[in-house]
Amino acid sequence: MKLKTWISAARLRTLPLSVSGILVGTALALRKGSFDWQVLIFAILTTLGLQILSNFANDYGDGIKGTDNAERTGPMRALQSGIISHKEMRMGIIFTSLLTLFFAFWLIYFAFGSENFLHSFLFFIIGICAIAAAIKYTVGNSAYGYRGLGDIFVFVFFGLVSVVGVYFLNVHQLDFWVFLPAIAIGLLSTAVLNLNNMRDQVGDKLSGKHTLVVKFGGKKAKHYHYFLISSAFFAIFLFVFLVEKSWTGSIYFLAFVPLFIHIKTVCNNHQPSTLDPELKKVALSTFLLSILFLVNVIWL
Repeated sequence: MKLKTWISAARLRTLPLSVSGILVGTALALRKGSFDWQVLIFAILTTLGLQILSNFANDYGDGIKGTDNAERTGPMRALQSGIISHKEMRMGIIFTSLLTLFFAFWLIYFAFGSENFLHSFLFFIIGICAIAAAIKYTVGNSAYGYRGLGDIFVFVFFGLVSVVGVYFLNVHQLDFWVFLPAIAIGLLSTAVLNLNNMRDQVGDKLSGKHTLVVKFGGKKAKHYHYFLISSAFFAIFLFVFLVEKSWTGSIYFLAFVPLFIHIKTVCNNHQPSTLDPELKKVALSTFLLSILFLVNVIWL
């Protein structure tokens, strides 16, 4: 029972979304003619560690603050169920943090070896910041997720840092056209968070968790959601038009077909608690986009 609860606390359905940026960054590196399979493996392990750490920290932070209560919609959380104690979850956070840092160390080593100290030091600092940000999202009195800043964390770390970072780890140079797909992945990842916050709006408001949805209200949150997805589409359109300059780039737009259907569903929704199934649709569409980037580079 406890193992099953730990697996549930890891929120496996969030993991495909977390590696989307890694796959896009890898595809862009392949496009440039540079690829290291060891970088790919440890980038995925590091990102999965960060995602699970964030999920554990979210469970712990919301649990001790009382946000996860009887009023909350969505799956029951580990602390909320009482099967995992506060102390056990703290130990899980510490263990996952150390394991993620271990993966990040080897990721940096395989990317730069022992020769480029400046790049290694910079990425190590980024890794420390990512771990700290994952924990501080809901943990502590200054948890930024309770002040409507979670969207920025997701956009930066699961979009820009993930895509551009992996590209740089492989290619060892920065090309600004890489930011277009990075922005798209960041916006779509933020859309998943926004949808989650739309679902939890009532409970979050009652518990004092001031997400952007709580600050904006339901109607403006929907408009913000449309903006995130349409802006992601525009970023990919610019990438295809300015960088790809080939018909094969149109394959990326397949990922947006379910997303635009999803927008219609959100538009017609009047009961936020029923939005939970839509989370999977946006997350899997983002993952599909990352797979299409790989397909375009490898086979088309």
